[in-house]
Amino acid sequence: MRQSQLFTKTQKEAPADEVSKNAQLLIRAGYIHKEMAGVYTLLPLGHRVFTRIIDIIREEINREGGQEVSMTALQDAEIWKKTNRWIDNPDVDAWFTTELKNETRLGLGFTHEEPMTRMAAQYVNSYRDLPFSVYQFQTKFRNETRAKSGIMRTREFVMKDLYSFCKNQQEQDDYYEKIKAAYVRIFDRVGLGDRTYVTFASGGVFSKYSHEFQTLTDAGEDEIYISDEKKIAINKEVLNEEVLKDLGLKQENLRVAKAVEVGNIFNLGTRFSEPLGLTYKNEQGAETPVVMGSYGIGPARVMGTIVETLSDEKGIIWPESVAPFSIHLVTLYKDQHDESFVISEKLYKDLTAVGVEVLWDDREASPGEKFADSDLIGVPMRITVSPKSLEAGGVEMKERKSEQKEIVSIDQFLHMYTKEC
Repeated sequence: MRQSQLFTKTQKEAPADEVSKNAQLLIRAGYIHKEMAGVYTLLPLGHRVFTRIIDIIREEINREGGQEVSMTALQDAEIWKKTNRWIDNPDVDAWFTTELKNETRLGLGFTHEEPMTRMAAQYVNSYRDLPFSVYQFQTKFRNETRAKSGIMRTREFVMKDLYSFCKNQQEQDDYYEKIKAAYVRIFDRVGLGDRTYVTFASGGVFSKYSHEFQTLTDAGEDEIYISDEKKIAINKEVLNEEVLKDLGLKQENLRVAKAVEVGNIFNLGTRFSEPLGLTYKNEQGAETPVVMGSYGIGPARVMGTIVETLSDEKGIIWPESVAPFSIHLVTLYKDQHDESFVISEKLYKDLTAVGVEVLWDDREASPGEKFADSDLIGVPMRITVSPKSLEAGGVEMKERKSEQKEIVSIDQFLHMYTKEC
């Protein structure tokens, strides 16, 4: 992408009503556009990051046998009434509804246990049909009252929701542990692994415990108690003597920190299969309810959390795994006949030809503006081509996360990036 042709432009200031760091930086850098409170559009740069996060999640879920579908956002009231989760129930405080022209009320999905369970009932008959798991990346709607955390808490968002269907609790427990390990790998790969903790939380009506994946950040709304020895944590909401005993921990050995929930996993038992008639015939021929689990991650929330935790005073610092581009090629020149521009254009074409993703700042702008924009946008590696760098022997390389700069020859630079392709 030539930066002169990029749809978005950087901004010096974020909207005055935007208080979260992730939204301020993402808006200023041209990753997102604010439509209204709690509702954001992903712009080209933002969509690239968002897609990379989804690709990582998809790879790890597929690795554990997940099968991807795409379900509808419109929800049938009747199946939600069967599980006592339709509209005004105290368990459902974030429900949007809409109305057809015949005055039939529909829901706008904020989760999909009910429709997924009803659909599974059409295909499950025997114990031979189990276990399996199905997931999707789908737009959800939540009537949030606290939409002040940028893309970390929104009213419309994409969620990866995975549902497992098993013959018994042991089979479900085994799959649950596989997904827990997959989530650890996901957060490692997106660059949050060293500050994300498997956190014990309430299982609600489903089970004694569920697990959250909490990332340390001052922007978080949760308090967790961390065991550095075991690299686990306990949500403040469930911290008591029984939990400490179950986990073999002492409160005096824990440290408290603010964190944001970036993922969660639940054992559902038969909470949805029984009211919705999802059963199978076991080996003795008896009708038996299917045991279920659900597992969620919000890719945009992960994206916002990366910005909250990995930015500095100059802007965003993307991990290589999710960055919109691998290289930000910055050219300093007077006109397009300059050697620095001609060399940059050839580098851009050579790199893109072998699959290296490059954002080329070919704009007619001052060096100060270009470097400030590069720091704000946060691509992991900046390559500067200028009369000064060419005189010194090549191009200037600088990692976004470092202040160190290095001059390398053009051949050496090309070899570094093209040999991997």
